Amino acid sequence: MMQTEKEPVNPAAGSHLAGSFVKWIFILVLVILLATVVSRGINSRTKAASIVKQETADLAIPTVSVTHPRQGESKQELVLPGNLQAFTFAPIYARTSGYLKKWYFDIGAKVKAGQVLAEIEAPELDQQLRQAKANLQQAQAALEQALANRQQSKANEDYAKVSADRWKELAKQGVFSSQDNDQKQSQYQALVANTEALDKAIGAARSNVAAQEANIGLLEQLQDYRIVRAPFDGVITARNTDIGALINAGNGGTAQELFRMTASERLRLFVNVPEVSSRAAVPGVAAELVLAEFPGRKFHGKLVRTADAMDATTRTLLTEIDVDNSSGELRPGSYAEVHMALPGGRALIIPVSSVLFRSEGLRVGVMRAGKNGQSTVEMVPVTVGKDFGNEVEITSGITESDQIIESPSDSLTSGTVVRVIGGNKP
Repeated sequence: MMQTEKEPVNPAAGSHLAGSFVKWIFILVLVILLATVVSRGINSRTKAASIVKQETADLAIPTVSVTHPRQGESKQELVLPGNLQAFTFAPIYARTSGYLKKWYFDIGAKVKAGQVLAEIEAPELDQQLRQAKANLQQAQAALEQALANRQQSKANEDYAKVSADRWKELAKQGVFSSQDNDQKQSQYQALVANTEALDKAIGAARSNVAAQEANIGLLEQLQDYRIVRAPFDGVITARNTDIGALINAGNGGTAQELFRMTASERLRLFVNVPEVSSRAAVPGVAAELVLAEFPGRKFHGKLVRTADAMDATTRTLLTEIDVDNSSGELRPGSYAEVHMALPGGRALIIPVSSVLFRSEGLRVGVMRAGKNGQSTVEMVPVTVGKDFGNEVEITSGITESDQIIESPSDSLTSGTVVRVIGGNKP
């Protein structure tokens, strides 16, 4: 066998090869380091961009605060204005024309029913009464004359009847002729007709007497009206006449009011209750009156009746409240604030800022559960009751368990995703 000879190794070539290897290793490490730095920079920028994107998306979601409706009071106080009026008041007029002779009471005087307030002089009425009495005497004399004439006519009639009967029998016997008998019978019939005429004349005379008596009664009643009396117990609140004044009872002119009276032991107020509270305003509801002239005091009254019909102009119900004023402290015509505790319904109370006024009607934003646990908004139509200023009564549309948005923006719509922060919890 042939033996191969080994070639000798060049030391310089080995050293060159080792240096190249180290060089490539260094380059590779440098590339790896550079790639790592670049990768970290890209990742950092990507992460920052993702965070910015997420924050931008989060900022695009509206943030709202919510609250829960609260139950309204079982009784709600309704405050309304009113004017106190006397339960009984009347202007006093004269029923007889003449001149005022005397008046006895001025304003502020307390009088009793039937008490004389004034006297009127009526000379013309006195003359009319005298003439009427004279006419009555004439009518009575005419009646007496008619009665006497009738009595005379009746006596003549009776005599003529006896004669006519006698002549009739004698004519049958042939003592007198038929013509003589007919003449007697005619005379009797004439007297009968005369008696009947006198009966009618007596009836007319009696009617004339009755008419004259009635006229006298009227004039005597008018004479009684010369004394002006109080129609009820009360206070004189006005006197519009004086001694010597011409009093016109309305004959040919406008009647003049002499006095004005009020009875103020019991007062009344007429209060217009809004339609939304009208169903609760029923007879028996208690009321309290507050007057500026009595600070810190309340006067008690009671609703006694209603008009039972709504005023088409004001949409209110007219009610009457009676107040006991036996102490006399309250005065008719005073202004009063009427506080009525009316039974409340099942209405809910929410902040007035929660209600949005839309073209389609009133809306309230209510929170609903959406996809992926997100909260969405539903714009719910509601019916508003009483307005309390910062709060408003809702009679339908929401429940006590609903979460409503306290101050929704005008651009909020149903289905909008929102973020809830804070809010009043029940």
